[in-house]
Amino acid sequence: MKFTAALSFLALLSPKAMAFQPVSNSLNRPQTASTSLFGSADEFCVGILGDLHIDPRVMEDYETGRSQWLNILDEAKTNVGEEQVSVVSLGDLGESKSVRPDETSELFAGTTECHELAADFLGGFGVPYDVVGGNHDLEGIDEFDTDEANLELFLRAHNKDGPQFMRQIAEKTLLVGMTSTIFREAKYTSHEVTIDQEQIDWFENVVETHPADEGWKIFVFTHAPPNGSGLRVLQENHVVNGCCWLNHSNEVQCRKFIELVREHRSIKAWFSGHFHLGQDYQDSITFPTIDPKLGPYPNRGSCVFAQTSVMRSGTSRDGRQQSRLLRGNKDGFEICTVDHQTGGTIRLDATITYRDNDNEVGVYAHSDMEKVEDKYFKVYSPSAGDSLHPPDENYIAYDEELIMEEAVTMDTKAWWKMACGRVIGMLNGNMIEYDKSTLAPLGLIVGADELVGKRVCIIDSGLDEMCAVDDVEIGMEGADCGEAEAREQAVILVDDNDGSIVVVQPNEDGSYWRKIVRNKMIRMKEVRREKAAKRLAAAIKKDDEKDDADVVSSWGPYTTTKGTAKNTGVSGLTAPAAK
Repeated sequence: MKFTAALSFLALLSPKAMAFQPVSNSLNRPQTASTSLFGSADEFCVGILGDLHIDPRVMEDYETGRSQWLNILDEAKTNVGEEQVSVVSLGDLGESKSVRPDETSELFAGTTECHELAADFLGGFGVPYDVVGGNHDLEGIDEFDTDEANLELFLRAHNKDGPQFMRQIAEKTLLVGMTSTIFREAKYTSHEVTIDQEQIDWFENVVETHPADEGWKIFVFTHAPPNGSGLRVLQENHVVNGCCWLNHSNEVQCRKFIELVREHRSIKAWFSGHFHLGQDYQDSITFPTIDPKLGPYPNRGSCVFAQTSVMRSGTSRDGRQQSRLLRGNKDGFEICTVDHQTGGTIRLDATITYRDNDNEVGVYAHSDMEKVEDKYFKVYSPSAGDSLHPPDENYIAYDEELIMEEAVTMDTKAWWKMACGRVIGMLNGNMIEYDKSTLAPLGLIVGADELVGKRVCIIDSGLDEMCAVDDVEIGMEGADCGEAEAREQAVILVDDNDGSIVVVQPNEDGSYWRKIVRNKMIRMKEVRREKAAKRLAAAIKKDDEKDDADVVSSWGPYTTTKGTAKNTGVSGLTAPAAK
């Protein structure tokens, strides 16, 4: 996707960069004729590092990457002044496995050794650095009993006063970052990036007290992107497991960030990592507005969202090794790629020009640069349209009931709205819930293993006639309808081959996507219990029995609509299969 616009070129760019061509980081690169502007109070340059996952056994890529950055940053200090150059790390600083497997099974990420090594590395760029914590930075679970103790170490190692940071990098220009502070106490997956309420309140105060109409410009840094960013180059496991967006599992907090972006136009850009995917795709950068001829208004305030890749080859999920370079002045800013596989060459990716304090124009510098072997998950995001555009072709409108005539395949694309406002759709054979405001994917409802080959039906559940379950507790008669919605619906899966019907029940909070991945601490304990069971099985097995025992776990999931639970067996797993 390209946008045509008249640009007021940034004075700090070289002629090559103006032409949207890759530029060397050579110190003798020719500069623009307006060199007198270099070092003015409004100019700045920031190096942005994605997930490092430092492994002390393989430091070569880090040393090479830093040496490339030193050339870029040294030149920037000469051109814009030392006080207006810095580095930001987007977190996940250490390898999430043992780095001495012959000696210990302790994970390296989150340990004292990890953060001290990361601080030493980040302190060697020759400019001040700021860092935000990611989902692995409190993973020192063998060394620290609590998230609080692990966070204290993180702050101390990186000389931080608190999990958030704010740096004035140029005149009326702020760099602002927030850290994930929950790992052991995560309600669901420990790999959700969770910004605590205190930081959210702090961030809201920052944007309220630095408004756009006073000329302030704010650049935000978090490990994961916020819901509503529009970034579509994602990892499928992050989408379906509920750890894709900031505060993903908390509906109110998850939506809070984009609401602040929409309200406060001083927020000009937001950088994130988390997905370990490259920067060669246009969907790794999204603009706050687009030409109405190309589609509906994206409703992202004045903010450009940018995804950041990784430095080390062993951590890349698509083979890229890249960082981001942000440089700007009073007229706007540009987002570039530093390619660590080509000697640290700089490629311009996007130029953003300010029209006024509240509006800007973005232009991509190149089209997608995909490789044949690329297998990233480019998530489908529904489009609800606007006053100038209808919803996309996959939207299904219906009045009373929705009965799909054809069975779902891996290629089926469709989405619809439930009467309660929830949004459900299908992609890659999966049934997915989408956020009702931003239409960003929230998580998996039904996997392709269960959905493909079945028809989907949305029907009224007959609330008026059947608002009581079979067994009513004495004294609670009529309570079943007490908090019911005005119109209740059922999501049904129909298998025409065997006649079976599955009711997809929503969660207790009304959402549909399955919070099926638990906190890592809980899962590790469960694995230890299963290993203990296998040891017991080996000790008591008879000579004629097979070596590997059949060990299964029981979690006591909901298996019935009855109000009294007498059976806990799972048919075909922990109890005989139902006939």
